[in-house]
Amino acid sequence: MSASTETAVAPPGLSAITATPMPAHRPDWERGLLGDPKLLREIAETIGGPFHLMYPERIVANIRAFGEVFTRARVHGAIYYGKKANKAECVVRACAEAGCGVDVASFDELQAAIAGGVRGADLMVTGPAKSDRLLEQATRDGALIAVDDQDELDRLSAVEGPSRVLLRVLPPGSSSRFGMTDEELDRALLLADTDSIRLHGFSFHLSGYEAAPRADLAHTLIRRCREARRLGHPMTTISIGGGFGVDYVSAQAWEEFRKGVNPRWFHGDRAPRSAYYPYHCPLPGPSMLAAILGRGDLADRLRSAGIALAIEPGRALLDHAGITVFGIQGIKTRLAHGVPYDILTANGTSLSLSEQWFDSEYLPDPVLWPQRPGNLTPTCVGGSSCLEDDMLSRRRIPLPRPATTDDLLIYPNTAGYQMDSNESSFHGLPIPPKVVLRSSPDERQFNWRLDTAPDAI
Repeated sequence: MSASTETAVAPPGLSAITATPMPAHRPDWERGLLGDPKLLREIAETIGGPFHLMYPERIVANIRAFGEVFTRARVHGAIYYGKKANKAECVVRACAEAGCGVDVASFDELQAAIAGGVRGADLMVTGPAKSDRLLEQATRDGALIAVDDQDELDRLSAVEGPSRVLLRVLPPGSSSRFGMTDEELDRALLLADTDSIRLHGFSFHLSGYEAAPRADLAHTLIRRCREARRLGHPMTTISIGGGFGVDYVSAQAWEEFRKGVNPRWFHGDRAPRSAYYPYHCPLPGPSMLAAILGRGDLADRLRSAGIALAIEPGRALLDHAGITVFGIQGIKTRLAHGVPYDILTANGTSLSLSEQWFDSEYLPDPVLWPQRPGNLTPTCVGGSSCLEDDMLSRRRIPLPRPATTDDLLIYPNTAGYQMDSNESSFHGLPIPPKVVLRSSPDERQFNWRLDTAPDAI
């Protein structure tokens, strides 16, 4: 149980307006950090505003966990970190340390990956309608280029090559704007200039977090690879993209939330209209990869066909690799249906917890620090901008005690997308810097520094 709820005493009459607890799974390094009586305060006073904490050792461990699945299945696997999930320089360096590739979609992302120590041959270049500059640099660096349409192939033919290419597939029944239809794929295979372009296989991306559809489409593409080889193409790789789930909270907490959620749990009696991310995932990350490889003997078919399986996880490689810390600069009490609750104003904005800007909500409970007992206090968290909808947590969280302006509020497991996918310096407010933590072997003593990526601080 989370320390945010384990010592709380709930006065009568609060349950109607207070959300069910959503305590997050907490890794050892985070427990050690929260147990340190001084470090968080030291960083907060030095930074003078909100900040993100990154723990790159966990990223290396996550990469290795995916790699172990490939090893057990005896499948040649290639892992490409989806760089859009977090632009911190320390993430790229962790990938380079672990021998992991990086999936980039812009010239600047490609340059940042190379600067961080990732080899050009370990880059996957994705995205639609890539610029000539990006295509030329990717070819020079020896990156694998996922081509989205015939125009890109035509432009690559004019680049001094050869270019290493995957053809991006439009999944059956999909209305996505990305990928090529069966007819377009057939045309590309027939017309590709084999002197300037080396077709190494296919790639696709599916929405959702299910193993079965990914395995099923990979099975179909094995057949397509065999057919394309007869046309003289190498066809050595199938990339199934990302979408590997992350398990933020327990099955019990997720089920209780889903069964009980109602507008009265939210400020203004207004629940988000969009679907929530599935914050409990029964087969997260590497377990999902194992399920994909096991479906329909996919691993056996890949081995017999001599085909590597590439994956492009983003959030899953950042699982438990970071947290976000806000100071509290204002507190007011309001009534909901005759019951008091607190509204905190954090010293940052909801742009640093980006689910809100998709009319959803980041559900794992924040931790009020320092941790001490008290009376359960339903609490919403607003941002420091003048926008009414700038709410970090519209949900009335069951904090274990009333917050004070000396406290810190810590949102867990935010490294995947939450930290920077929607950040801006709105109102002239500074973007929270990223702080890189390193720990002793027992994960109870830390040193810290600022992340050095120019766009991360």
